[in-house]
Amino acid sequence: MSGNTIGSIFRVTTWGESHGPALGAVVDGCPAGLSLNESDIQQALDRRKPSNSVSSTTRKEGDKVEILSGVFEGKTTGTPVSLIIRNVDAKSSSYDELKDVFRPGQGDFTYLQKYGIRDWKGGGRASGRETAARVAAGAIAAKIIARSGIDVIAYTHAIGSIVIDRNRMPSDKNLRKSVLENSLFCPDAQATAAMEKKIAVVRKKGDSLGGVVEIVASGCPAGLGEPVFDKMDADLAKALMSIGSVKAVEIGDGMEVAGKIGSEVNDQMDKKGFKTNHAGGILAGITNGEKIVLRAYCKPIPSIAKPQHTIDCRGKERIIEIQGRHDICVLPRIVPVCEAMVNIVLADHLLRQKAISE
Repeated sequence: MSGNTIGSIFRVTTWGESHGPALGAVVDGCPAGLSLNESDIQQALDRRKPSNSVSSTTRKEGDKVEILSGVFEGKTTGTPVSLIIRNVDAKSSSYDELKDVFRPGQGDFTYLQKYGIRDWKGGGRASGRETAARVAAGAIAAKIIARSGIDVIAYTHAIGSIVIDRNRMPSDKNLRKSVLENSLFCPDAQATAAMEKKIAVVRKKGDSLGGVVEIVASGCPAGLGEPVFDKMDADLAKALMSIGSVKAVEIGDGMEVAGKIGSEVNDQMDKKGFKTNHAGGILAGITNGEKIVLRAYCKPIPSIAKPQHTIDCRGKERIIEIQGRHDICVLPRIVPVCEAMVNIVLADHLLRQKAISE
């Protein structure tokens, strides 16, 4: 299957299925001499795995990562870093009744049309569980960009119609601590309480919710990005859109700029730098030294307990009610996934820029 690799110099290939023996990633192009051990990666994975949040599935995956290659005595060797995460709580029997049915909102129909075969156990390669491998690889990317002073933080911006109030957000200094200590990775405690109530109500109805993740990259130097087709914003948007639940991406002021005039959105400058950041840290596809600000819009989880109309593999009309262990909302679990994808793109472009300057 093509399309499993992202990056030009820092290249990440993910592999594995939701209900297979394991899944993982191969990271090629990681510089030699980077301090790396399994605990560095595990911290990121622990944020993605099911939690006690009201939105999470009851599937209990330890998501314990193993480094199989590319590291010697705690340092990367410059050769491919191979990572494996073994599946330990897959209950494939839960999908027996659905193996011949196309689930609405899932990739069952399209995978069958493309390949003539599909893995019906948990969605196979199309499962959200594939993102564990991305998070593992993203943890390595985060260590690379940190050496250049770049820091990426993602958090829940909205769930359903409930949106954070920026006036209630902590300062940049305390933002990460606030996000990590919050059950929904949301920097607004009041909004979190409302989100949790909303999720509980929707769960009882057998339905699901969508939401928005905001990602901010600080400390990114000016000059990263490759015109014309490898623009920084284009690569970031592609990386975030490659996540199964993401249906739209905004950068900076995003869609709002379409309804404004030039004087409202142009980031004017003085000798101190840019006065505003409507562009979200990117101009002409190249970083301008300001914070990179992105928002990823996520659709509701398609696996719901409500009756839905569909067809089976023989074209017979069916009504299904999907039971089993499923998230009610993709947030907060997708938050570290979005963060990982931005880390990966920034690491790739940083190494590309260094290759030009050397």
